[in-house]
Amino acid sequence: MHRLCASSTTPACGMDPPVSTPTASETASSVRLRRGSRVGGLARAAIAAATTARDRRKGEAKVTHQEMGSVKRLIDIAVSATGLVLLSPVLAGIALVSLILLGRPVLFRQERPGLRGRPFRLVKFRTMRADRSGEVERTPDAERLTRWGRFLRRQSLDELPELWNVLRGEMSLVGPRPLLVEYLPLYSARQARRHEVLPGMTGWAQVNGRNALSWEEKFELDVWYVDHRTLGLDLAILLATLTTVARRRGISAAGEATMRRFEGSETEAKEREGAT
Repeated sequence: MHRLCASSTTPACGMDPPVSTPTASETASSVRLRRGSRVGGLARAAIAAATTARDRRKGEAKVTHQEMGSVKRLIDIAVSATGLVLLSPVLAGIALVSLILLGRPVLFRQERPGLRGRPFRLVKFRTMRADRSGEVERTPDAERLTRWGRFLRRQSLDELPELWNVLRGEMSLVGPRPLLVEYLPLYSARQARRHEVLPGMTGWAQVNGRNALSWEEKFELDVWYVDHRTLGLDLAILLATLTTVARRRGISAAGEATMRRFEGSETEAKEREGAT
């Protein structure tokens, strides 16, 4: 048996068959055969078609979002400019009452992160009193929020000056709400994706629970909007916002005057605790 295997060149005996170097004519013939092969042609065609379709989908998605961004910007300009003109009596009336009840300043200005996290100066009607030292941040919301401020917030009237931010291109009518700059380092990589689009006066999270949601739920809805945004969805959100405001849904979190501060993802906090 050993003698047979020793003299055999078959793979069954554990030996590789001798390798012969093909001649130039054999190589050329083999290449022509593969190129002319119907199976090989179909495989190459299928791969090419799949690659083309994939590239086309990527290109179409990019172009669609670019085109949507251009159209959306035109809509933002038209609506915000028209709104500021038509609502100017309302804005003036709110400003006058706020001046009488809260004093100066009538408007609240604060830096907020916008597109790609770039800061801009948000403007809205002031709804809270400053504390005695004049440092607004130190007094709890429940103590600073006035009856007039609660009314403005229930009706979302305090947000109307943000039309100016929309007109300037710092915000959009629809998008994730602009939060505090100090939250930026607390986001997970996924949560930070909410800054891939302009912040909005209203958004997908606002019509799906508003401040009654947890931070994690809000951020998930924001990222969902970033991935699925269309002009049709924006229109649906604007219409749903009217219903949400009219029904006064989700104005504040349970047990809070507005919303508790974001201190980092609860999921990540649990993971860090588990790691330690």
